Amino acid sequence: MSDRLVELARRLQAACLARGLTLATAESCTGGLVSHAITEVPGSSGYLVGGVVAYSDAVKRDVLGVTATMLQAHGAVSAQVAVAMAEGVRARLQTSLGAAVTGVAGPDGGTTAKPVGLVYVAVAGAGAPEVRRHVWPGDRAANKTASAEAALELLLAHVEGLPA
Repeated sequence: MSDRLVELARRLQAACLARGLTLATAESCTGGLVSHAITEVPGSSGYLVGGVVAYSDAVKRDVLGVTATMLQAHGAVSAQVAVAMAEGVRARLQTSLGAAVTGVAGPDGGTTAKPVGLVYVAVAGAGAPEVRRHVWPGDRAANKTASAEAALELLLAHVEGLPA
């Protein structure tokens, strides 16, 4: 576990607790790394309600409520699906915030349109949904770590923009 992930999680925890916010995560390519980083910080149960590792389209659809039409139109690795995952986990776990990560960690699975390293992170709740697109140059482990960092950074920026 990188020190950077734990430090971001520590800052996120302080910001969420100060604002009385709760969080749920929906992770695909990171396989639960965002939630793992969050739970490395003692006291995370004060705001993290739970998470879903939605690796398959079926879980994205059946558990998180991402529509088959959206998956077909945009693909699982898209801004639209990332936002729908964040909104879906937030609704299902009844939290203030939902965060999602979907992408191609590698080394396989990439295409010209959606290369290895392409990742979307999204946050929903407490204002308009936010989504960011990233393309990481690393191997699978580096791409997963960079994606988890990006999700925590987006969450932190979103929360810090809210009144305390």
